[in-house]
Amino acid sequence: MDKILSQKLNAAQYAAVTYTDGPQLVIAGAGSGKTRVLTYKIAYLLSMGYEPWRILALTFTIKAANEMKERVASLVGRDVASRLWMGTFHSICTRILRQEAELIGYTRDFTIYDTTDSKSVIKHIVKDMQLDEKTYKPSVVLSRISLAKNQLLSPTSYSSNRDYTMQDRFARIPEVSRIYSEYNRRLKACNAMDFDDLLFMTNTLFKNNEEVLRKYQEYFRYILVDEYQDTNYSQYLIVKRLAEPDNHICVVGDDAQSIYSFRGANIENILTFQKGYANAQLFKLERNYRSTQTIVNAANSLIRHNRGQIPKAVYSELALGDRLQLSTYMSDRDEGKAVAQQIKLLYRQGYDYESIAVLYRTNAQSRVIEDELRHLGIPYRIYGGMSFYQRKEIKDAIAYFRLAVNSQDNEAFIRVINYPLRGIGETTVMKVREASRMSGLSMMEVIVNPESAKLDVSSATMKKLTAFCELIQGFGERVATTDAYEFATMMLRDTGVLREAKSDTTPEGVARLENLEEMLSGIHEFVEQRMRDGISFTPMTEFLSEVSLLTDQDENQDDTQARITLLTVHAAKGLEFKVTFIVGLEENLFPSQFCQAPKEIEEERRLLYVAITRAMERCYLTNARQRFRNGQTVFSSPSRFLKDIDTCYVQQTQAMSSYNFRPIEIHANVSSVSSSNASLSSNSKLKSVSKQVGGNTSKTRKEVRSEWKKQDRVVHKVFGAGLVLDVYHENDNDKIDIQFDNVGKKTLLLTYAKLVRE
Repeated sequence: MDKILSQKLNAAQYAAVTYTDGPQLVIAGAGSGKTRVLTYKIAYLLSMGYEPWRILALTFTIKAANEMKERVASLVGRDVASRLWMGTFHSICTRILRQEAELIGYTRDFTIYDTTDSKSVIKHIVKDMQLDEKTYKPSVVLSRISLAKNQLLSPTSYSSNRDYTMQDRFARIPEVSRIYSEYNRRLKACNAMDFDDLLFMTNTLFKNNEEVLRKYQEYFRYILVDEYQDTNYSQYLIVKRLAEPDNHICVVGDDAQSIYSFRGANIENILTFQKGYANAQLFKLERNYRSTQTIVNAANSLIRHNRGQIPKAVYSELALGDRLQLSTYMSDRDEGKAVAQQIKLLYRQGYDYESIAVLYRTNAQSRVIEDELRHLGIPYRIYGGMSFYQRKEIKDAIAYFRLAVNSQDNEAFIRVINYPLRGIGETTVMKVREASRMSGLSMMEVIVNPESAKLDVSSATMKKLTAFCELIQGFGERVATTDAYEFATMMLRDTGVLREAKSDTTPEGVARLENLEEMLSGIHEFVEQRMRDGISFTPMTEFLSEVSLLTDQDENQDDTQARITLLTVHAAKGLEFKVTFIVGLEENLFPSQFCQAPKEIEEERRLLYVAITRAMERCYLTNARQRFRNGQTVFSSPSRFLKDIDTCYVQQTQAMSSYNFRPIEIHANVSSVSSSNASLSSNSKLKSVSKQVGGNTSKTRKEVRSEWKKQDRVVHKVFGAGLVLDVYHENDNDKIDIQFDNVGKKTLLLTYAKLVRE
């Protein structure tokens, strides 16, 4: 076996594999062969006489466990490999709990609730406790309970923990502790556990039953843990208890790739391993087999700025390679155009699409990239997710827009009737749908004409349905006279969709809000571009037509076609590509605006380290001087992390724009409303409703405050010098009339005119 190992492993890998005298920490730098070491170590232990069922190997994903099993099987045979205790923390804990369930008050056939099940239980508890369902959202409450369980806090401990209860009060959800207690009671009554319980109950089992703990300590003779930097407190304690007293344990990980604190991961577990285990030996895998020397050196120069780390000198013996390319663009649209164009060029140079990836900090950033890739006909896939316009929150928002445009759109009606929650349940929706089918009316018309449609609901329910109908009709009255961006902003605000998203402070909730805000940015961009093209008014129907074409492309993609990969940096961990683009390297984006504390900034730096080390041959870094975010153009500064990378490893290009910005001129001969608005006629079938949805629809001129006055002499960068004739507000826009000396009279949108005094 030694001869085989010496041939297959480098010196550092060999030393880590063959050491079995006590606890060991293997720090595996990016691309250093971590899985290879774990695989060969298991094979080595088997060759030393360890029985396969006495080896416990813990991973974080089913994919990692299966990959390791296959590799071990190729070395020792499938029969031997099948008898290993190898799997995720949750799967291994489930096996233990099935055997010992009676000791903690469960039967062996206990049910495991998934996230959907857990949210459903919490939803019913909130309702039964007569709490505000909009405030106590199941996702938010479950996130708090999950955090508590991973810190091994019972409901009683939670309620007496000042930090947790203060956080709940600050978030205006002070009843979480009470919900937590009832949630656990109901799960126990159903003989059920959630995912976090699998770890929590295993810890409880070991803590309260010394004989059982001793049984498993004696049973498992060697323990291996993959991705140790990602362990939380509960996982750390399970491993520590099982390893005692002999501490035949090997943990493998990389502190520089600890990026999951939002899931409860604690980097201190790996940083303090040697303190927690007497005589622990440290092994470093520092040779990178993935990336060029330049990419490795650039990543090293970045991560050395972190204080909390285990020092290591990762190196590569591959070619020196190209320097990282750093480019700054005027806008996120320019950034997207440039990335797409460079990908096209790389493809012509011989790079396959599947060898290229675009990495971003947040999922919302994919929209602009997707738009530009579609424009150039570049196939792509969203790794670990779905394309922008297929995301639930985006489809929900678009359903609202569709219903305002066409009140007979039953599918849109069904999607939004109870979103956000209005107390309109599935039974009511089924009754409205059946009445629609029987009467031949749309579901909205059924609500307007309940008697003729024979709709059988209570007066209280009818009141809720009518309120929804009035809300939608109010929007329908405005959709033809309000530009798409203003309308979308108004509708998402007044329906409570934005408020609903903002109230969810979980990472998933934050991502949904970012996606909604990005959609609004996209609509604003769409309207703006049409203005540049001389179209002064863009109704919602035009945007919906554009979106329908985009979503149709999503649904008709050829799954066999090679594509580039779009993904978040978090999702990219463990993957590699010949070429990577890391976009949006700006302050308040990367690092995130939500990360300000020193430890948070260090994790964000580790995140960029992970991003850079995904690249094998080429790495492109990009940022933009401005982005449209949260309803306004935000001017950005480059990410602080760019200064951390030694300049000798970076080639910086000059800021550029893919198109020249030109003034937005209003042409009198352009119709203010597209002919496609003919579809709006369906709204006329609804009876008049007095409810008015906010906003000024007046088409008369109004005075507007401005630095420019009549008779001012101004200069425009395209049209030259001229005299201001008038400044006014009309059709929801501030406008300015100017008599230019050379080109005559022009009407410009004041926002985009960019005038200076003569």
